[in-house]
Amino acid sequence: MATDLYEILGVKRGANDNEIKSAYRKLALKWHPDKHKGDQEAEKKFKEINVAYEILSDKKKRQQYDTFGSTSGPSGGFQRGGNGQAYGFDFGGFDFSGYSGGGGGGFADIFESFFGGATQGGGRRKKSAARRGSDIEARINIAFEEAIFGCEKELEITKPDLCQHCNGKGSEKNSQIVTCKTCGGAGEIRSVKNTILGQMTTARTCEQCNGEGKVPEKLCTVCSGTTRVRTKERIKVKIPAGVDNGTTIRLTAKGEGGIKGGQNGDLYITLDVGPSDKFIRSGNDIHSQLKIHVLQAILGDEVEIETLRGKQSIKIPPGTEDGKVFKISGQGVAKQGGGTGDHIIKIKIEIPKKLSKKQKELYEELATEVGLDIKKSGLFW
Repeated sequence: MATDLYEILGVKRGANDNEIKSAYRKLALKWHPDKHKGDQEAEKKFKEINVAYEILSDKKKRQQYDTFGSTSGPSGGFQRGGNGQAYGFDFGGFDFSGYSGGGGGGFADIFESFFGGATQGGGRRKKSAARRGSDIEARINIAFEEAIFGCEKELEITKPDLCQHCNGKGSEKNSQIVTCKTCGGAGEIRSVKNTILGQMTTARTCEQCNGEGKVPEKLCTVCSGTTRVRTKERIKVKIPAGVDNGTTIRLTAKGEGGIKGGQNGDLYITLDVGPSDKFIRSGNDIHSQLKIHVLQAILGDEVEIETLRGKQSIKIPPGTEDGKVFKISGQGVAKQGGGTGDHIIKIKIEIPKKLSKKQKELYEELATEVGLDIKKSGLFW
């Protein structure tokens, strides 16, 4: 079955670079192996996502994918529609075992050999052992008002980070660096596999030396050669004004530490905003309800209401009906691009449930005045 690379990333064929990159990041976070330990289907999905991004993010490879290919021979991975246009990449029967997804490794080598770069049977090359650290996700609870006006929060995270004892080298101090016995110093282990391109000689990074071809004679006594140790870090997070529930903030290089000099991953913080007992937020507008007496609605009045920024007076015109909406401009939530939303007030007219003797007499007099024949069998009689 043919699998379209655009479908894998969930984007249209004409998607721009930013759309492709955004779709890849979301899917990579969703299907990362750290979230699905032991799930082979999730691992395969993650690798397919990385392959799709590797091809579609490269202009030359993307053009070849869109316009070149056949259903047999060395380019048999492509499938063509009736008009000859390439529309998909066939992952059927491809053996993903032994390949690493994302950030390079043997899995990318097959596609490099097809689209250009390393060629089958070419000279051996050593892989860089430097690897970027994984991204981290976290959540922070903030109050309604904190989301409106912004705040600063402190978060403690536990993560793998650079080993300070060996400074990320993985070797004990004064330890000699020797040739890796597993790969003989080549930095990779080559093997023959049946792939969608036929039988090919492929290479994977040597796990013993991480592609460097050399290993420390004595491993670091703190990190055991992994170059990282688990650490706790307290991070201050500035929450900008106007954020909403579900907003994600990215802190660059605050994720897991890189390996062998690789970059740190990023920290993605999702905000959980609590409710307010006074206001309801809708985008950048704030909504609230104002209860007034029936006489205020009839005669009109000037009343105080609570806004995000304190109390403010508004005029209730005579004859105001239940459900009437008033707007105070600029008293809502600050917009990210500038400006401020509005405060929307909905009137709720309260009918008195109990009346004094004097009040009943006045209401009766009013009823007579307007020509109403009140039958005295209601609530107040």
